[in-house]
Amino acid sequence: MKHKSTLKEIEERFDKDVARFSNMETGQATTLDATYNMELISEGISKVYPKLERVLDIGCGAGNYDVKLLQYYSSLDITLVDLSLPMLEKAKERVDEINIGGKVSVLKGDFRTVKLPECHYDVIMATAVLHHLRDDADWENAFKKLYTWLKPGGSIWIFDLVHQADADLQALIYNEKYGQYLIGLNDEKYRDHVFAYIEKEDTPRSLIYQLDLLKEVGFSNVDILHKNLCFASFVAFK
Repeated sequence: MKHKSTLKEIEERFDKDVARFSNMETGQATTLDATYNMELISEGISKVYPKLERVLDIGCGAGNYDVKLLQYYSSLDITLVDLSLPMLEKAKERVDEINIGGKVSVLKGDFRTVKLPECHYDVIMATAVLHHLRDDADWENAFKKLYTWLKPGGSIWIFDLVHQADADLQALIYNEKYGQYLIGLNDEKYRDHVFAYIEKEDTPRSLIYQLDLLKEVGFSNVDILHKNLCFASFVAFK
């Protein structure tokens, strides 16, 4: 995977894209059902945890999911983690405006290497971040770390790009169906541009791979929330 983007390259790309990712309606146009999943995950968390206290958002971007989640709570203690300092600054600014009485902490860096307390968080949100993981060892170590940060009864809520395990289905669902969606957003050149940076930057795994790995590292229950072509949201409980 030597051809894949480095963390520094990924950081630099997101440093330049804060304004776009701050728009909750259009910030993730290339992501199928982005606003729907944001609402689904936020409402799901509110139903499971009516007295939610501590949230960790890894790869928080400009804080869209945190802003949406705070529509269901008056205040939360939120820890924001991201590679991009401009993204973190924007996320904190937006969350501070509405998180009355809540505490917001920020950590710049790779979630795999930042220092966080064990058995501390009620909820972890990981949206459009795990596809940056690389080989099997990286995925396993990351999922183990996420598990340790949760309190017993806590959960991780994931929304991300996923790969099909079968090559023919991958060609249909990703290359053809998702490709047509991207052409519909703009044109074939735009589709090729998106496919190129996914190939350069991302290493998504199948939904089944991730569900199985979550159980393997210790999560007791996993559940699928939504899937549309090559994007899926799901949850796992400690």
